[in-house]
Amino acid sequence: MRVDLLFDPFAARWTDVRSGALAAEAAGFDGVWLYDHLAGSVHGAPHVLECWTTLSAIAALVPRIVIGPMVLNVANRDPGVLAVMAATLQHVSQGRLLLGLGAGGGTDTPYAAEQQALGRRVLADPARRRAVEEAIAVLRAAWSGEVAGVGGFLRPEPPPPIVIGAFGSKMAELAGRLADGINVPAGPGLSRLIESAREARARAGRSPDGLVVTTSGQPVAREREALAKAGVDRLIVFVRPPYLDGIERVRQTLER
Repeated sequence: MRVDLLFDPFAARWTDVRSGALAAEAAGFDGVWLYDHLAGSVHGAPHVLECWTTLSAIAALVPRIVIGPMVLNVANRDPGVLAVMAATLQHVSQGRLLLGLGAGGGTDTPYAAEQQALGRRVLADPARRRAVEEAIAVLRAAWSGEVAGVGGFLRPEPPPPIVIGAFGSKMAELAGRLADGINVPAGPGLSRLIESAREARARAGRSPDGLVVTTSGQPVAREREALAKAGVDRLIVFVRPPYLDGIERVRQTLER
């Protein structure tokens, strides 16, 4: 099981991210992820770094580690434009992008405020799930290089795996049916969500073993062993800015 880091972008500065990414690479971690948010206030912070711009800078800075958003709210970016953005970042990173996608928060979450402040409607759960399905279809169409008779769209080589954030069975089913991976919360429901995604993948005529499974958790040996047994491929460990102390603590824990 690979071990990645999730850099909390709230109240962070690029200098923090730059130092953290270099330290993560040097320490042998496998990847760096960022949340996708627009307003720092949703977590009580004075600002938040925009996810995609920061990931692009990390990709150019470090040559080895995987990069990924956890997870992009499909309401934040037009899917067609996102397809070209993702193909470009896959090119810049030489194939190191894991494209996390999700439905965004509902009206009952604090995250609705940042959408509404910028003039975006926050839809009900079924509509937001449909938006994820539609985004996946647009991504795959654009990555073919031609859409509606218009050619010249950048084709990513290889196409980045699409990893769907899933907190419930309906998004897990969507991930297995349409995507390449699933990001699930750690806890008692983890195995059930993974199984739901694999069953949906099998029903769609796809190999269940091909599903990429990621989850957040702690780097202690007991938890790593349990997650690996459940079928998790990538453990993602949260670290706060300015990151260096947190990275070192995680590294030391892994060495015990």
